Amino acid sequence: MIVNRKSARSYITTYMKKFIDECAVKIRSGAGGAGCVSFRREKYVPQGGPDGGDGGRGGDVVLAADPQIRTLYDVRRKHVFKARNGENGMSRNRTGGSAETIYIPVPVGTIVRESRDGDIVTDLNQAGARFLAAKGGKGGLGNQHFANSRNQVPRYAQPGLPGEEREFYLELRLIADVGLVGLPNAGKSTLLKALTRAEPKIANYPFTTLSPNLGVANAGRRDQFIIADIPGIIEGASEGKGLGIEFLKHIERTRLLVLLIDFSEGSPADTERILLHELANFSDALAAKPRICAANKMDLPDARESFQSAQLAYIPVAAATHEGLEALLKTITETLSRLEQP
Repeated sequence: MIVNRKSARSYITTYMKKFIDECAVKIRSGAGGAGCVSFRREKYVPQGGPDGGDGGRGGDVVLAADPQIRTLYDVRRKHVFKARNGENGMSRNRTGGSAETIYIPVPVGTIVRESRDGDIVTDLNQAGARFLAAKGGKGGLGNQHFANSRNQVPRYAQPGLPGEEREFYLELRLIADVGLVGLPNAGKSTLLKALTRAEPKIANYPFTTLSPNLGVANAGRRDQFIIADIPGIIEGASEGKGLGIEFLKHIERTRLLVLLIDFSEGSPADTERILLHELANFSDALAAKPRICAANKMDLPDARESFQSAQLAYIPVAAATHEGLEALLKTITETLSRLEQP
């Protein structure tokens, strides 16, 4: 998903509120207004006919994908949304007012399910996409519609139809071009900050990143792409250990993975094996995604020595000192250009 500079700044207005990526929501549309029973009464018109107006339509409830919304925080906080009922019909053939549609803004990439483990109803994966979650009830007909030669004085009208009451489970899956994957302290947040203008929290202890971060990288005047920094995966993440299982779903939509491996400690080959194993355990699609491997912390002597002896086809970088970032950006850009747009 290539974005222009103007939309890039708004796209990376990252999580000012707590990152919430799942929530249940209750929705109720408005009922239709009742039709009116009324008869025309005017001077010099002794036998006025029926003139009851129709009821107005109840309000719809619509989920709308908004690129300015980054989490489901506001939706979960309110969690119940009700549209207004339509107004009742009035005399003199006046139709009651229809209720306004309620739009619930959700992040782009929101999946709507019937329940937590239920079937997917819709996928709001495009900015501006909409889903009619609950349709408002139709207004009832006034008594003017029921007059005929056999019943010239109808004394009844239709009630409005009730609205719909539904429950859904919303699940956000971030949409990005590139997903950064690595063990805790591999330097993903530092790399994201170096490649973009994102400001993730950075510290030297496990699980500094407690929620995914987004940034837009500039690889040229026209080449811009969105990067997602996914919290660190540990061995067993796909089975629920650590934080990785909570956020692995957010790289399912990415087009390219960057495996960032810390060469300053441990075995790089074992680290790559752990990452690929956890990706495959979570989803075959993740393991099959195109990927680039980057060797990080080349500013440290131990890491440089390990890289030279390993003889692996990795791109050497030092996120802290920005060493090798141009080569990494070039490789990412060239790889993305060969991949189809989602």
